[in-house]
Amino acid sequence: MDGNWRDPDEDEEEEESEASNDIQTGRDSLIFLIDVTEGMFVKSEETGNIPFYLSIKCLKTTLENKIISSEKDLIGVIFFGSEKDKNPNEFKHIYVFQDLDQPGRERILEVEELLDDDIKTFKDKFGHSNNFSLSDALWTCSTVFSNCKTNLSHKRVLLFTNTDNPHAENKQLQQQAKIRAKDLFDLGIEIDLLHIKKPGVSFDITEFYQDIVYLSEDEQYEKVPASEKIEELLARVRIKDHKKRSLGRLTLNLGKHVELAVNVFNLVRAATKPYAVKLAKSNNAELRNMTKTYAGDNGEILMPSDMKKYQEYGGRKIFMEIDEVNQIKHFDDPGLVLMGFKPKSSLKLHHHIRAGQFVYPDEKSISGSTRLFSSLLQRCLEREKVIICRYIPRKNTPPRLVALVPQKEEKDEVGVQDIPPGFQLVFLPFSEDLRKLNLESKQEPSELLVDKAKEIVKKLKFRYHPENFDNPAIQKHWRNIEALALDRDKPDDMEDHTMPDQEAIENRAGKLIEDFKTLFPGGLQEETSGKRKQGASTGGAAKRAKSEELVNVDIKHEAEAGQLGRLTVNVLKEFCKKHGIKAGTKKADIIDAISNFFGIG
Repeated sequence: MDGNWRDPDEDEEEEESEASNDIQTGRDSLIFLIDVTEGMFVKSEETGNIPFYLSIKCLKTTLENKIISSEKDLIGVIFFGSEKDKNPNEFKHIYVFQDLDQPGRERILEVEELLDDDIKTFKDKFGHSNNFSLSDALWTCSTVFSNCKTNLSHKRVLLFTNTDNPHAENKQLQQQAKIRAKDLFDLGIEIDLLHIKKPGVSFDITEFYQDIVYLSEDEQYEKVPASEKIEELLARVRIKDHKKRSLGRLTLNLGKHVELAVNVFNLVRAATKPYAVKLAKSNNAELRNMTKTYAGDNGEILMPSDMKKYQEYGGRKIFMEIDEVNQIKHFDDPGLVLMGFKPKSSLKLHHHIRAGQFVYPDEKSISGSTRLFSSLLQRCLEREKVIICRYIPRKNTPPRLVALVPQKEEKDEVGVQDIPPGFQLVFLPFSEDLRKLNLESKQEPSELLVDKAKEIVKKLKFRYHPENFDNPAIQKHWRNIEALALDRDKPDDMEDHTMPDQEAIENRAGKLIEDFKTLFPGGLQEETSGKRKQGASTGGAAKRAKSEELVNVDIKHEAEAGQLGRLTVNVLKEFCKKHGIKAGTKKADIIDAISNFFGIG
């Protein structure tokens, strides 16, 4: 069976969506462990917020986001400090509100009902008690994880409270909680503290919770101030909940058998609408696609071992086995290899050819990687150098030249990490990627016009952040689905932030824009209309150019020489249309059809 070569550019595009084979498989799981003692229901006079309802709003937002971003993940909700109890271990004052399961319509409605209830209603349903044991609460979390029959790759507990020392008068309970937290850490269960500010009282982590929160060796504990606003708490929940799954674990070879282990992450990925799922008409069961390949001469089913790839050269098809193709593709083992150092100023903006990645140390694979990585990062920052490396992300992928740009850690005003420390991995262009543009000489604008344009840009300048601009088409899509799932009359209103604010533009630079129009030679409207007329006439000119190009090419001669591949698809299609040749849409199919037309096998 014949086949066509796979375009190497396709491997690069799919590289971002494929993870390494050594990355853990399974679902992410998250438990919201929420304090429901009476102190969590005291209203703040400054902000008017109630800590418990802040926690529930974060829970509701996370459930909604999970449905969109990763609906296979599991979420559970456990209350501690309640009068009533419901848990597998029959502990007192521990209530499993929602077991570990996928987010769905019923669970969101159940959480919304909590938000609608007042404090008295909650007290009647669950009650409050200070006689709880945090050790029992953590044990319940461990039991819920253990009872889950699904394979879990990541287990995390988000603990919401506004009490910095829950067992101040009972040292035994404190010691039990610390031992239980260490047991959870040894089992691979992470505990993150989401502390909320109590009115008029500061939250001191050193009193108790610094011995409850355990971090891995490559992380450093930071004392983050307690949150008092929903925006701050949501930002911290989003950071803690966000999956930091690496594209792959690789080695950075510095030469002379000196290696350190690193993880490579994607920082940016285009958001898209989910693919449509095909369902059976009779029972709405999801359909599975099955593809079988048949031989053209006898109709037998072909196995992968029966297929070969070929490269057409000199009018002949050179066939190769799949193993031979893989050997050709193999350059070296995956990893980063140090090639040298360059000044940071040598990296230009026009070198950006695709979205970059992020490199961070992996202490688990090679001990000491974090320390060596930190020293290398600090040295590059001090000397303003970038590291040039050869980069092979996966097995049988072509090598690329990349620049590792050092990035310093930055935090926001409340102490939450905004930019992590590490290296930005920037893909460098090859020589054929850089092209010289032959621009036609045009009349230079006057200095007055340039100065006026600079004033307009200065007035309309603002700091761009991607989180401030949601994709309106995707947002509308998910809001419609949410309204349908939750039986709402209409979806929530959505503001399109990508549309320009005409009123703000007019207030800031209205007069400057009018002055710019007056200074423009020949008038801006006349010039614009002239461009439109010119653009309208280019369509016919382009068609004439294609026809002339076809006339100047001897298709038969190119087919006999096996050089049809160097012609454009438009020229080949035009030839097929002119001679009534039926062909597919792919270039290879068109070439085969033209070759058969001339009787060339």
